[in-house]
Order: sequence, then structure tokens, then C-alpha cells
Amino acid sequence: MAFSNYQYKKNSRNIVFHYPSSMFPSTIAILALFLLLIFLYIISTFLRPNNQTKHPHKRPPGPLGLPIIGHFHLLGKLPHRSLYSLSKKYGPMMSLRLGQIPTIVVSCPEVAKIFLRTLDPKFANRPKVQVSDLIFYGKDMAFGEYSPYWCDMRKLCNKHVLGAPKITMFGPLRRQELALMVKSLQEDAKLGEVVNIGEKVHGLMKEIVYKMIFGRSNDDEFDLKGLVSQALNLVGEFNLADYVPWLGAFDLQGITRRTKEISEALDKALEKIVREHEEEASNAQKEGHHRDFIDILLSLMNQPLEDGQEHGMERENIKAIALDMILGSYDPTIIAIEWAFTELLRNPRVMKKLQHELETTVGMDKMVEEADIPKLNYLHMVVKEILRLRPIGPFIFRESLEDVMVNGYYIKKKTRILVNLWAIGQNPKIWSDNVEEFYPERFLNNDVNINGNDSQLTPFGSGRRKCPGMLIGLITVNLVLAQLVHCFNWELPHGMTPCEVDTSETFGLNLSRSKPLLVVPTCCVLV
Repeated sequence: MAFSNYQYKKNSRNIVFHYPSSMFPSTIAILALFLLLIFLYIISTFLRPNNQTKHPHKRPPGPLGLPIIGHFHLLGKLPHRSLYSLSKKYGPMMSLRLGQIPTIVVSCPEVAKIFLRTLDPKFANRPKVQVSDLIFYGKDMAFGEYSPYWCDMRKLCNKHVLGAPKITMFGPLRRQELALMVKSLQEDAKLGEVVNIGEKVHGLMKEIVYKMIFGRSNDDEFDLKGLVSQALNLVGEFNLADYVPWLGAFDLQGITRRTKEISEALDKALEKIVREHEEEASNAQKEGHHRDFIDILLSLMNQPLEDGQEHGMERENIKAIALDMILGSYDPTIIAIEWAFTELLRNPRVMKKLQHELETTVGMDKMVEEADIPKLNYLHMVVKEILRLRPIGPFIFRESLEDVMVNGYYIKKKTRILVNLWAIGQNPKIWSDNVEEFYPERFLNNDVNINGNDSQLTPFGSGRRKCPGMLIGLITVNLVLAQLVHCFNWELPHGMTPCEVDTSETFGLNLSRSKPLLVVPTCCVLV
């Protein structure tokens, strides 16, 4: 696949685009533009009548911002950490201005509960993001506005992919693919190979997701997972065009250009898949055979999804929803398992305790089954602790649908809400003074669950926008983590010690490790 005007490099985990330096504006031009914008902002501020510069209602406290960019300069490379530090000074409900967009940062569970549950109908929207409109056709669930169409799409996905009956139906597929990965790791163990655990889980999830959604094995012609990862990285960037819309035409960060190129590649891959399904559906022999998710979506084309609703299923809807399913299936599972292994390797005591539970509960002569998962209490504590200490998504994003008062503060329509899950997980008033320690036992006599009802631990969100793939995500993470810990002992390569394990993060829509996690498996049990 050829792309003009830039170089294209492909590896097993992502797609990287390298742009020639001539494509970006010069530093002098950007500086001159910025100074001009500051001048215009100051002039417009002084000329504005006083009764328009103030609002009679009280707003949450916050730091002083700069002209044009507001508080962008305070975000830093890891905004979840920077905003947590600011919240210690300005409080758990902090007011910022990102560009032209008023923003509220929430850093405590009590206030988070108000936005995500108590006043959920008033904050059911997610902010409109330029990148998502370009990549997901403006018709997806993950970033789409709350509407009858959004509700219909969610019901459709729950019915045909994410609901409990479908999750049970795909159980044999997960078991089969997991057994193949274990065999591959056994070969690596015999040879003493150093393996990238993220790559192994990536290969597993790629096969499972392809077969669940597309009804077939991975097509190597298009690295769909790599393209989606690149798209997610772009969605996770703080794009100036989303916060200062009139700067969008300049594309100062190059995000629009990159997004269009990745969007074209994604569309080409998805169009090929949809076209193949259309050709197969025209074959009479397909009648009576199992239909995958794309077949079901195609059968609904040009039909109203619900009685009385005008919207229907079109080609772009199918591709957008397929991308939604991939988005929710790939990266979150891989990232959670990578972080789990990171902390287990850094804490051998926890690893041994988890292995002991698996030995006594499951036994040493068989694979871990999904039916075993509910009995593995310490495993559940390990997963909860990972989601507290290393939340996959550091923020929950919402947007107010109307003017509203919260805790005596005025929140106007279209204000963006950032619930800082990472900050809540680091709060010593909730989790005690050892918040930075990986300590699963904190959940021993703690009935906190992660289904969205307890605001101190909501890794999948809460309310109307709670992640619809929570159930299948938890089953997959628990099963894969349990099986790998049960079948193998794990060592660090090159004589590394637990305290030398790298824990640096890469900020984006998901909070992933900045470097691959390399480990050495040794066979513990033969399967």
C-alpha cells in the first residue's frame, strides 16, 4: 500500500508515519501568528463591555490562564499527573479554560458521582473531537453525541457482540486462541527466548477480535490494529483545533493532515472487508450458516433501526461501528495485561500468592477455564488494583447539555468535564498512605466493585456512557492473566532486578507503557 508525500513504516504493533520537515510551518511563522493572536485577544478583551466579561454565578476556583491558549501550558507531557498536582491547590472541582472551551477537572469520587450518576442526563454527551469525526465518519458510539441513533447503535452492539449470551457463545473461540498462545510461549520457554508480552497478547486479541467481528482470521494485507492504534493516539492528543476552532485551518500540530491519511488507510481496509462480506452474502450457499457481526449490519442496511426512527444503517455506519468494536477490544485489554505483568514482576510476593491460588483452586493438570474465574478471589483483587493504580484511560470525558448548578458552582452549557481517574486512584484519603504501592490486599475486606456504581473506582465509566464492553473486557483480562501466570514462571531478562522494571507512561486516550515489557517464560505446567 503506497502513500504519497510521506514514508510509511510498519511493525507488528503500530503504524508510524514519518513526515518531511518541509511539511510543517516554520517556527518564525508560528511565533508571528501567535503574537498577532495575543494582540487581537487583548484588544477584544479591553473593548468588550464589562457586563459581558463577568457572570453573576460563582464558578469553581482555578489558576490564571493565558490569552488564546488558556491553560494548555499547564497540561505538560502527562496531563493526568499535572492536573492532579493543580487540584491539590485549587480543589477537587477545578475550573480551567482550554483554548476557548471552559473545562471542569474533577479529582474526587464524591464530585465525580454527581457528574456521572446524579446528573448523568445533563452530562450524557462526550465532547466533539475533530479527529473522531474524520476517522469514524461522525457516526460512531465511542465519541458520538447522545441521541436516538447512539442508543440504537449501543443496543445493536449489546445484542450481537457484547451481551452475555454472545460472550458465552464466543467462549470456545477465546479458549482455542489462548491455547495456541500458550503453546507458542512453551516453545519460547524451551529455547529460553526473551518475549515481548504485549506482542503476544496483541496476536491473541487480533485473532479473537477478527473472528468475532469479521468471522475470519486476520488479514495481513492491512494492519488494521496498527492503524486503529495510530488513530487512538491522535484522538488522545490535545488538539488545538478542538479548543480554538478558528486555529483549525492552520493545522499547527499537523494533526488534521495525519488524521486524513490514517483515515484513508482505515477506510480502504474496512471497505475491502465489507465488500467481501457482500460478495459472500450473495452466494446462496451462505444461507443457513453462522452470520458474523458485519453480515448482521449489512442485513440492516437501508432499514430503520427502530419503529418511528428516521435514521438507518448505511455503509459508513457499518464501518464506524466495526471500528468502535475494534477500538474497545484491542488496546484496553493489551494495556491492562501489560501493566498487570509489570506490577507482578515488580512485586514477586504478589506473583507467588496469585500462583498459589491458581494451583490450589484450578490445579496443576489443566488450563484455567472461564468457569474458574469467579472462584479466584485474589485474581479479582489483583485486577482491581491494576485498574486503580494504572487506569487504562486516565480521564472520563463529558460535556454539559445545558446550564446547571453543581455544588453551588455554575456550569454553563458546552462546558467540558474531565474526571481524572488517575487522581482518584492516587488519593490517600480513599486508599490510605500506600497509594503508590501495588497492594491487592487493600480490597480484601472492601466491597468496592468496578461496574460503575462505586465512584472511587470507575475504570469503565458510569451512567449512560459506561463502556458497553466492560463484561467481555473483564472476562478476557482475568482469563488471559490467570492462564499465563498459571502455566509459566516469569523472569526478567539480562539479570534485571524487580526495582529496575521501567514504569514510564505514554499519555493518550489510553495510558500505555512507553516501552515494551520484555520477559522470559519458563514452563510451570504442561498443557
